[in-house]
Amino acid sequence: QVQLVESGGGLVQAGGSLRLSCAASGRTFSSYAMGWFRQAPGKERAWIATISTSGATTYYAGSVKGRFTISRDNAKNTVYLQMNTLKPEDTAVYFCAAVRVDVGRWIGDYWGQGTQVTISS
Repeated sequence: QVQLVESGGGLVQAGGSLRLSCAASGRTFSSYAMGWFRQAPGKERAWIATISTSGATTYYAGSVKGRFTISRDNAKNTVYLQMNTLKPEDTAVYFCAAVRVDVGRWIGDYWGQGTQVTISS
């Protein structure tokens, strides 16, 4: 089992940047693929990025590809989400999760509590 705590959310203007962090507890962090999801007001939680256990492979949803970068530091038990060129539609609560793939979808097995990101126009 792994416990996750996100940080780094806040309020920024459109076009700005934020870096989210997700700190994990436990010695098994490096054995999990990690992902980021977000949930906008009135919408379902949506997957946006995944990174493999080693960090060598990344996957992105089309809505964030080219603007967001997921990375991890296994020595620090931390996964990051660098978000650039932010848009008002990126406003959401962002969650990190230990993930697995199931029938072509990324599924979160362990979740953080979420961090609010608000982009003003």
